[in-house]
Amino acid sequence: MMKIAILSRNKKLYSTRRLEEAAIARGHEVDIIDTLHCYMDISSNKPSVRFHGEPLPQYDAIIPRIGASVTFYGTAVVRQFEMMGSFSVNESVAISRSRDKLRSMQLLSRKGIGLPRTGFAHSPDNIKDLISNVGGAPVVIKLLEGTQGIGVVLADTNKAAEGIIEAFMGIKANILVQEYIKEAGGADIRCFVVGGKVVAAMKRQGAPGEFRSNLHRGGSATLVKLTSVERATAVAAAGAMGLNVCGVDLLRSSHGPVVMEVNSSPGLEGIEAATSKDVANMIIEFIENKKSKPHSTKTRGNG
Repeated sequence: MMKIAILSRNKKLYSTRRLEEAAIARGHEVDIIDTLHCYMDISSNKPSVRFHGEPLPQYDAIIPRIGASVTFYGTAVVRQFEMMGSFSVNESVAISRSRDKLRSMQLLSRKGIGLPRTGFAHSPDNIKDLISNVGGAPVVIKLLEGTQGIGVVLADTNKAAEGIIEAFMGIKANILVQEYIKEAGGADIRCFVVGGKVVAAMKRQGAPGEFRSNLHRGGSATLVKLTSVERATAVAAAGAMGLNVCGVDLLRSSHGPVVMEVNSSPGLEGIEAATSKDVANMIIEFIENKKSKPHSTKTRGNG
């Protein structure tokens, strides 16, 4: 039996409930802890995390469910648990890495993983060149800080793209400009990776007239059969990020699969409903296998 903490701001969320149920069903003790209500003794030579006025016990493993809006504080809490010797399903460094869209793209590119043509800018002197460099309109313009499809705009013409980029420049925003993969038809593929294997995959189709396929934006999900190249791309992307559990979002382009994003806290509801697979149980099983190997957390809070 292991003592497991799920770091989640809402114990009623589907993913949190399923992970708790799966862990209890496999005989483990589970606590659900609101990350933002944790506080830490940084100066002590014996690292600890306190919650509601009490020190938290030593956990064998933690499952971070860190929302994008609380990445900075959430990863600090994960790092503290790592320093205490707890095994983290996804390490603090890997979570931080995945939340930085630019850094993610650079790491994936360095590993030779398929990506859409992408430009990064803050205050480009030549907006026309930025647009033409990714193939010209239509282009997708993304705020670096956006999540769940928010801050993502499709510009149909070069003129529209220039206007949108100028608007973002006006608020001093960092943006990515990417080629639009028209042949994907408003659909992407979410590959759920656990321990270096794709354990489930679904195709997410955007609502009519919507190029973003996020389920939060009315998209629908269905079971999909992956090609061997798509499977290998998802596994390689997870490895490049250093994530044990993640959702890798792919587009089917004319030049093979391209990675749009690697999500370090992927939701379980859509993938379990679309595939009828018990992904939560697979995550707990992964923890059991990994925890049996000593010193399996690499960073121990470093970095």
